[in-house]
Amino acid sequence: MKNVYLIGVLLPLALGAAPAAMAATAPAKGGAEPAGEAFGNPPLLNNSASPRAGSLLLRQPQAAPRPHAGQVRNYDLFVAFTGGYIRNPAQGRPDPVRLRSYRGTDVDPNHPYVAPTIEATPGDTVRIKLQNQLPPDPDCNTQASADINNPHCFNGTNLHSHGVWVSPTGNSDNVLVSINPGVAFEYEYNIPADHPAGTFWYHPHRHGSTALQVGSGMAGALIIRGDRPPTREANGDLDTLLKSPKGVAMTERVLLFEQIPYACTKDGKLKYLDPDKKTIDWSCAPGEVGEIVSYDQFGPGTWEQSGRFTTVNGRVRPIFANAKVGETERWRLIHGGVRSPITVEFRKLDVTDFFQREKTLSSAEQDRFAKERCTGQPVPYILAAADGLTMTEGQVRTSVPMQPGYRDDLLVNFPEPGIYCVVNKPSAANASPDQTATSTGVLGFVRVRGDRVVKDPVKEIIRQLSVNATKYAPAVAKEVIGDLNARCPEKAMGGKTMVDTPYCPRFTRFTAHPPITEHEVVHQPKQELVFYINIPPKGATRTNPLFQVSNSFEVVQNPDGTYGPKGASAYQPGVVDRPVVLGTAQQWELQSYFVSHPFHIHVNPFQVVSIIGPDGRDVSEAGSGDPDYAGMKGVWKDTIWVKSDISQPLSSTEPPKGTYKVTVRTRYERFIGEYVLHCHILDHEDQGMMQNVSIGVPDGRGGLAGAHH
Repeated sequence: MKNVYLIGVLLPLALGAAPAAMAATAPAKGGAEPAGEAFGNPPLLNNSASPRAGSLLLRQPQAAPRPHAGQVRNYDLFVAFTGGYIRNPAQGRPDPVRLRSYRGTDVDPNHPYVAPTIEATPGDTVRIKLQNQLPPDPDCNTQASADINNPHCFNGTNLHSHGVWVSPTGNSDNVLVSINPGVAFEYEYNIPADHPAGTFWYHPHRHGSTALQVGSGMAGALIIRGDRPPTREANGDLDTLLKSPKGVAMTERVLLFEQIPYACTKDGKLKYLDPDKKTIDWSCAPGEVGEIVSYDQFGPGTWEQSGRFTTVNGRVRPIFANAKVGETERWRLIHGGVRSPITVEFRKLDVTDFFQREKTLSSAEQDRFAKERCTGQPVPYILAAADGLTMTEGQVRTSVPMQPGYRDDLLVNFPEPGIYCVVNKPSAANASPDQTATSTGVLGFVRVRGDRVVKDPVKEIIRQLSVNATKYAPAVAKEVIGDLNARCPEKAMGGKTMVDTPYCPRFTRFTAHPPITEHEVVHQPKQELVFYINIPPKGATRTNPLFQVSNSFEVVQNPDGTYGPKGASAYQPGVVDRPVVLGTAQQWELQSYFVSHPFHIHVNPFQVVSIIGPDGRDVSEAGSGDPDYAGMKGVWKDTIWVKSDISQPLSSTEPPKGTYKVTVRTRYERFIGEYVLHCHILDHEDQGMMQNVSIGVPDGRGGLAGAHH
């Protein structure tokens, strides 16, 4: 195979950024078997670690895992432009690209557009020295407050530890600072000793350039690993259940999904198909280089128009090799894309002419390919954690919808040898911010070896976990094994669950947060939140839509004649939109009055109470049949899809129809300071769909204490 070198990147020409494909279990008809493997977990970011003496944190309630002594971990991350390739099967060759990326000795030079994985344990101090080596950008220093919500400062950056429970202030998870070109800044995350183990991630969060940088592949997994077994006094880490009695861990795969909308430029500017510059020319001629230079590359319809592919750890349609029939694996899924939904499903592949077709299979052709070749029955698996937090009730599913910012931990067991498609199922219009349905995609392939067949893969997963649980103390082992083998209760809605199965495994002894009761929130005011996009009326002087958040469900008429939620506003840096009190809990109600949006809040996670659809049903129930929400009741998350069927601007003060009311509860624990909530369609966030939240010290009378000078 011929190789190509560019700026330190070695790539097989035939497969671009996916270096080689796989050898099929049986020879593929119509094409030679490829040799070698394509998938790999992101490399670990190396650190210099030293023990840390003890912890000053108070022990938490018995439901939480016990405190864990940590260590100091020091990491270095560099931000710079990086030249490389991204595989483009539609062109039959890789596309050369030049993108902002994280760099360092631990970045895979063959796949630089995914950041290395950072690992830590509860109790650790994690120090990350972030060095911005991008070229100078005067825009970072001259932006006036009036246009703060116009994308700007593309070469300024910062860092967000998404989902990690740490302080939002100072040099911790502070996204309100700008690390300008030429500046180095050391972040320090003091991870609580009782922090849950789980799947988290990190990415830039500089308001005005977040989407552009995350959309360039600047994202990495941040995994908190735990070794605390459950005891009679405290819950434990799911990690311990995924190890055999002899300490052998199950195979783990870390999948970071990214959606990089690069376009080839001419003289450093985008090419367009029309003189009005409304339609981008996404073609890349020989000698042209793909870049991300404008927010025109984001927005409604652009991802589908681009013909680009969702990458997995920087690879296009990689091969997941070395899976074995009947062996349970942990798949950590992270949606690090900017706007398009992903719904993961596994189906057996008909390998007829597979390799020949796959080499040149375009994005537009994937739907037909999946329908013709990914024809096996979907493989059931267990969803064990959402957004890094182990679920009390595991869910047996064949697919799980993911929006930008989501993480899901799957326990997968392939029932027979062969090759499986990792399918991205189609989604309905209200599962996308573009309000258009998506077609079937193919994210990759799994090669499974073995000489046996497992009739019931879910039963086999539960059996293996039950064996692993025998290493716990006898009373705890009995409880855990009983939970794992729980049968599903009859549901109120016809006995339906996500999958027709008798199994409803429970992970009660591995959860981190006790449920938030009505008693905790009854005396606290409710928070209302509405996302809205205010489209300029005909004849208006402004031409850009306003990306807004409101604290009220009431609809009013604005001075310019448009309608919208009362008090709706784009982001104002100097305004604290939601002051809240440390040590309290609150109920939040979320809606969207124009298309759908993923809601994300920093610092404290929330628990789903209910999700009421337009017909008045609670679609968060396990048997609801809703593709986005079924089974979410009681689940803890930090990001949730706020669905809406509304695709036209509001036209009266009447309460709009077609909304979903998402009700969640959260506790304000341990940390004080200012942080943000926002839409995780990151180009929406950059243009103003964000608010400031501030947790303050109580004044002893039910309010906030004033500052002391």
